[in-house]
Amino acid sequence: MNTTKATNVDDYIAEFPQEVQERMRILRRLILDCAPDATESISYHMPAYKLNKKPFVYFGGFANHIGFYAQPVTHDTFKDELAAYKHGKGSVQFPHHKPLPEKLIRKMLQFKKEQLNKL
Repeated sequence: MNTTKATNVDDYIAEFPQEVQERMRILRRLILDCAPDATESISYHMPAYKLNKKPFVYFGGFANHIGFYAQPVTHDTFKDELAAYKHGKGSVQFPHHKPLPEKLIRKMLQFKKEQLNKL
């Protein structure tokens, strides 16, 4: 895991190679397009997003992948679609050598947003 000293998302992204930066910018855009009111910060040494003051999603850069964290209920809901990726209880790894599954990410973000709006 990247042990960043970044204090904002722009600085965090800038710490990575250009190719990885582009992937992170795409993911960031997807998050903010889905939840324009989300607030960005750095938490747990990675970009963190809150919606209505509640944790929304996180992502982190690694040597071979981007980790995406949308919490267990989201990952459980999409477990069949995530089968092509290494994933855990509340995380999924999007390897750098594969395109980001933007459609799937959008669906996960929308689901997570709806879950938060119910609280």
